[in-house]
Amino acid sequence: MQTEIIIAGFGGQGVLFAGQLLAYTAMEEGLDVTWFPSYGPEMRGGTANCTVIIADEEIGAPMVTRPTACIAMNLPSLDKYEGLIKEDGVLIVDSAMVDRKVERSDIKSVAIPGSKMAEELGNKRMSNMILLGALIASLPVISLEAFERSLKEHLPKRHMHLLDANVEALEKGATYVAE
Repeated sequence: MQTEIIIAGFGGQGVLFAGQLLAYTAMEEGLDVTWFPSYGPEMRGGTANCTVIIADEEIGAPMVTRPTACIAMNLPSLDKYEGLIKEDGVLIVDSAMVDRKVERSDIKSVAIPGSKMAEELGNKRMSNMILLGALIASLPVISLEAFERSLKEHLPKRHMHLLDANVEALEKGATYVAE
């Protein structure tokens, strides 16, 4: 089993942290993993994406050209990655940030208003965790419980006061998909 995931959006949306958390969680579950970040020189507001490969055997190369899944946190990311996802793959779209529908019918797509839901939780920076929760529920590679354990281990100390809100955001995203 090898699962290739792209998480993409603007700098400052937590794209890289979401990918890093995904990688840490997979590693803690005994899986092989790669995490490859990419961001423009602008950082906040510029483009940012990362690829995560999770496998139960050695990974040959960290390059992802046909991902199994993608989280698109903005319209440019949806435009860039929608056509690359493997048939029967998963596409999670922040519908609060994207003003068009997914065009492909050969993939599972979930339009979730992650940014709006995060604002309702009191912190718009939680949209990455809401979208990650939706991915977890849509792509059964790693359990939600494993992510919650990993979040407790890897959330930076300066953000520990946001631990419960991050866990709630993950759960809200997963619940949204389940409903």
